[in-house]
Amino acid sequence: MDTLLQFVGLILHIDKSLGVFIQNYGAWVYAVLFLIVFCETGLVVFPFLPGDSLLFIGGAFAASHEMHLGALIVLLVAAVTGNTVNYWIGRAIGPKVFDTNIPVLERFLDRAALQKTHNFYERHGGKTIVIARFVPVVRTFAPFVAGASAMNHGRFQFFNVLGALIWVLLLVLLGYFFGNIPFIKQYLNVIVLVGIGAAVVPIALGALWKMTRHRSKA
Repeated sequence: MDTLLQFVGLILHIDKSLGVFIQNYGAWVYAVLFLIVFCETGLVVFPFLPGDSLLFIGGAFAASHEMHLGALIVLLVAAVTGNTVNYWIGRAIGPKVFDTNIPVLERFLDRAALQKTHNFYERHGGKTIVIARFVPVVRTFAPFVAGASAMNHGRFQFFNVLGALIWVLLLVLLGYFFGNIPFIKQYLNVIVLVGIGAAVVPIALGALWKMTRHRSKA
């Protein structure tokens, strides 16, 4: 039992204990990383799993030849597949949730919101899917909402693949070239938070601007 708990602890905090995992389990690390990326992007119940930091640190270990760079880049397959599964779950479940006749749920669900979300994704869904890759939690829910709002599947897949390519390649290669610099290793958490802020702030300002214009017209 203690061994199992230790293994689970390594999985949940693998971005901080990747070196220990490589020493103890060797090549199994690639399967675990694939599963983590898939679950974080494909299942809405796992938004807490590490993504950005895991890819970055993996790149740093590839630079020191403890991991294979090409195998890490293959993780983009997990990112694409995870989003695809999440999209189809949203496509299957989302509309049914909004069409429910359960009184308790009807108090909290707005059927008109689904149509508004659909319209938003048709206009801005592409960049939303790409930008969401860099925002923890949001990247877990974005494909689900895209499916629930019936975003065109072909359009979704195009930006899904594009977003996965940018996300995986950028973070892995940044880790590969800069991850072993002492300053970056020491302040990695701060750097990640700054990166998240850089992705979130423009989205928030854009939403605030549109809200202000809408109220002004009203």
